[in-house]
Amino acid sequence: MKKVSAYAPASIGNVSLGFDVLGAALEPIDGTSLGDEVIVEQAGAFSLTVSGPFAHKLPADPDTNIVTRCYHYFCDALVKKGVEAPVVALTLNKNLPIGSGLGSSASSIVAAFHALNVYVDSVFDEDTLLTMMGALEGQISGSIHYDNVAPCYQGGMTLMTGAPSPVTVKLPVIEDWYWVACYSGISVSTSAARDILPKTVPVPTALTFGRQLGVFVHALHAGDATMAASVMQDVIAEPYRKSLLPGFDEARAYSMTNGALAFGISGSGPTVFAVCNDKQQAQQIAGWLDANYIQNDDGFSHVCRIPAQGAVAKS
Repeated sequence: MKKVSAYAPASIGNVSLGFDVLGAALEPIDGTSLGDEVIVEQAGAFSLTVSGPFAHKLPADPDTNIVTRCYHYFCDALVKKGVEAPVVALTLNKNLPIGSGLGSSASSIVAAFHALNVYVDSVFDEDTLLTMMGALEGQISGSIHYDNVAPCYQGGMTLMTGAPSPVTVKLPVIEDWYWVACYSGISVSTSAARDILPKTVPVPTALTFGRQLGVFVHALHAGDATMAASVMQDVIAEPYRKSLLPGFDEARAYSMTNGALAFGISGSGPTVFAVCNDKQQAQQIAGWLDANYIQNDDGFSHVCRIPAQGAVAKS
């Protein structure tokens, strides 16, 4: 019987200075699987089974699960292309916490679409799949944005173009950097985190945002790690969203005092990230965040790199 599985990694949306237009995939250096997996198998009737450490956080009704919605959206797209939609059984291994700021919904969406596409011999190209992924992500967050689905699917650090094709471009990464990601254990709704933001941005703030993003992209291409780190401040969302994150200011202060080059909120939070160019410093910061930023038993920290490859499928 035909069977395909796909793994999609966690991701950092915004990366502080790139609100809704910049994202990066994450891969723990200790080999931990920090991402969701979807398995597609031939079946006589559609079904969805959910397992994994965070399965209990999802709605009990499989019809409301985003992976089920991905399947129906994918089948509708196949029919429009004149391709017969497959009847399959899906399994979601939910390894990422909900509302964590690690691209949890994006990981499920990317794994589902990637597995389904490979199952039907890659009917859809990358940009088409990304557009589909963005549409499903928008159903959850309330607006279409690619800063999680793009790096999750493509790997690396991605910049959104705003064009139908290519949807994204890949940016160089600073190979010496370690990324400490710490999930506090609480949940922050993406839509709630968007609602807390002001509806307009002052001109000086917009100018700072544009300057920082431009300098950052230039610095990555130039391989100038010092310049890249110097502009990694969030002037759009962090001043408002940090009120949703208990202990954020203390975590930032400790990290920046102990070797971090930059510190920020991953996506909508509550996960925070610190950028370091020294592995030992990164591990020290991760240990402190474990002891002081985590709120409950669901929390965790990982020292990560940005992987060149995103979602991976196998059959």
